[in-house]
Amino acid sequence: MTGEPAHGAVVLLEADWPAPHGVRAGTTERVGGVSEGPYASLNLGAHVGDDARAVQINRERAARALALPAAPLWLEQRHGTAVCCHTGAVGAEPPVADAAVALAPGRVLAVLTADCLPVVLARRDGTGVAVAHAGWRGLAAGVLEAACRELAAPGGDLVAWLGPGIGPAAFEVGPEVRQAFLDQDRRAEQAFAANARGRWQADLFALARLRLARLGVAVTGGEYCTYQDQARWYSARRSSPTGRMATFAWLEPEGR
Repeated sequence: MTGEPAHGAVVLLEADWPAPHGVRAGTTERVGGVSEGPYASLNLGAHVGDDARAVQINRERAARALALPAAPLWLEQRHGTAVCCHTGAVGAEPPVADAAVALAPGRVLAVLTADCLPVVLARRDGTGVAVAHAGWRGLAAGVLEAACRELAAPGGDLVAWLGPGIGPAAFEVGPEVRQAFLDQDRRAEQAFAANARGRWQADLFALARLRLARLGVAVTGGEYCTYQDQARWYSARRSSPTGRMATFAWLEPEGR
């Protein structure tokens, strides 16, 4: 680990969605940090085997470059449905959750991904925002529905943005994954395509859109495959070990 940037400046893919003024969200690309080897360069995950000091420097760089109004609330993600409500305090130990909600300005939410789908949700009136870590297990278990419940608004009053995740061409799964979704909604069949190996190519973006559409949530995003673009994104399926991107979301404080 060195103290010099490995590759350029910090880059944020900003959410392109009809969120109200003052709602900020986006996903970091992998450039602009100090991590080396398979973690190069802006690895923000502290749990993947990277040098702890490098991760801390990367997090500090990201916070400065993105002008975050406060320290992010990092989560200990378990592919579950637990949702943490950000109360304004950030403790030493991250809460165990796969989604988080902020209902006041200046509280920064974060989820880490490297193929799983990051999803940002916001109230159309700008009074609440949420982020969710949605791999196939979390999607099937209902993490998006749980995050929407915590936002406490009808689906028609919410908007969602799908960040970078593994695309269907790269995401091969077994029949048990497909069945887990079909058992809940037969329309999920459209998100799976049979391949020559007797398995299935799964479309996480389509599965997320389907579940959010059932709630009446308007959805944008879902154009970026983490597996196919090594220069911009980490992908755990492409290489292991590897780093993690962060998807941040917050409500801007007044006067910013």
